[in-house]
Amino acid sequence: MGEPRADKVAVVAEVKEKLEAADGVVLTEYRGLDVPAMAELRRNLAPSGGEYKIYKNTLVRLAAQEIGLDIDELLTGPTALAFVGDKADGSAGDAAAVAKALKEYARTNDALVLKGGVLDGKMLDVEEIKALADLPSREVLLAEFAGAMEYMLGDFAGLLDAKLREFSYALQELLDKGGPAGGEAAPADSAADAPEDAAPEEEAAADDDTTEAADEAAEDAPADEAGAETSDNETEEEES
Repeated sequence: MGEPRADKVAVVAEVKEKLEAADGVVLTEYRGLDVPAMAELRRNLAPSGGEYKIYKNTLVRLAAQEIGLDIDELLTGPTALAFVGDKADGSAGDAAAVAKALKEYARTNDALVLKGGVLDGKMLDVEEIKALADLPSREVLLAEFAGAMEYMLGDFAGLLDAKLREFSYALQELLDKGGPAGGEAAPADSAADAPEDAAPEEEAAADDDTTEAADEAAEDAPADEAGAETSDNETEEEES
């Protein structure tokens, strides 16, 4: 058996690369689709990152076998593959939107028949492809997620604001009452009481001074009286 031709090797390498790079792939039968219908389908898939390609089944089978992907049962009859890759702007493709575009097109074009597919390495049958098509698109899911996050953040901000107001009111009420009992107000009261504590000591000292003066006066008093009596006696003797 001779070696495969270079062009076939190149096609197998291309299919292998696309299968490895794609987020998913949907296999379809396109028997009866003319060139204008094929071009319309490609236009419908492009916005979601879908790329519709036709290869010989034998070459697709070889490429799938090289990466361990078993899709032999889907490779019967004229087969085209819708790869889910990046969009034109470089953003990730949307497998659900690609499946939806294929499902909608098949609804009005009997020539397009869904066979099955692969999503993240998992085999999907026709019913699973249709279920995937019924899921919201990536943009819708992101919008819903953003809305939910905005609601949650708004609710959290409102709750936080309420708690801050409660704390502010409680703090203001505490300040209006002069601060916490036994707190910073206590040193001020002690300082205010200090002069009053010192006053009794000064009064006690003053009382001591008064007592000493009285004692000294009492000691001097007998001497004066004795002197007075002596003077009176001397006067009486002189008169005699």
